[in-house]
Amino acid sequence: MPAQTPLAARLPALSFALLAAFLVATAVRTHNDTTIAIVTASILMFACCWASATHLLGARPALHLILIAVSFGWFAEQMGSTHGWFFGHYTYTDVLGPRLVGVPIVIPMMWFALTYSGYVISNLIVWQSPVDGAPGLGNAAMLSFLAAMIVTAFDLGADPYFVYTLKAWIMAKTDGAWFGETVQGFFGWVFVAFVIIFSFRMSVRKLALRPTSPFLRRHALVPLAIYASGMVFQMLLGNPVEIRSIAPFAMGIPLLCALAGFQRWRAMAEAAA
Repeated sequence: MPAQTPLAARLPALSFALLAAFLVATAVRTHNDTTIAIVTASILMFACCWASATHLLGARPALHLILIAVSFGWFAEQMGSTHGWFFGHYTYTDVLGPRLVGVPIVIPMMWFALTYSGYVISNLIVWQSPVDGAPGLGNAAMLSFLAAMIVTAFDLGADPYFVYTLKAWIMAKTDGAWFGETVQGFFGWVFVAFVIIFSFRMSVRKLALRPTSPFLRRHALVPLAIYASGMVFQMLLGNPVEIRSIAPFAMGIPLLCALAGFQRWRAMAEAAA
């Protein structure tokens, strides 16, 4: 095994420090959901997931996922806000901060953080490991679709909150079947998340993505904590209020299954040690 660089050796501590800072920023948002608070929390979430992915998957695979998620996430949002692709017609307001050609910069960052979390959670559910357990196109498609569904479970509560509470964007159609939101938007979320995760799996299919140190078992909890924080936020502040009851089931079930997979992974690793 090649010697670790000083930065690589610090990645576990860095990811946990960034996770703690993100959780504090999220807690602040519950009392003061301003643009600054939202942007700060989003940047911390992005940085935390980058550090976590680099440590768990390696620097090169992590960069693959970032580039795919940020670029395609931005493209999908740009096409959605200008042409109504994927999610239906909508217009961003200034709530989410600085924009790149009409799309708030924090949105592509969120796509990376959520698809990374979905990638790890889906693998823990199926393979009892945070990385893929088997190669092949069929495995990549199945796991990518599962991860996309997990990402979209977050959006079930996030979209209404962003529209009705934050007013981060304005939908052209306001009489959709999901608390005023269109069902098309959720199909768009599944599609975009699937493309990102499937493209990532294909881009690293010839690389061995395996944890290489015992500490990585604890480190794999970081993306789960990111996902869980979104669930708790929706349970406390979901709007409409029905979201508060939906979130623990929509997001809690895959999260509990992933935690069960994590326990199984840890037990197998300890038995093999």
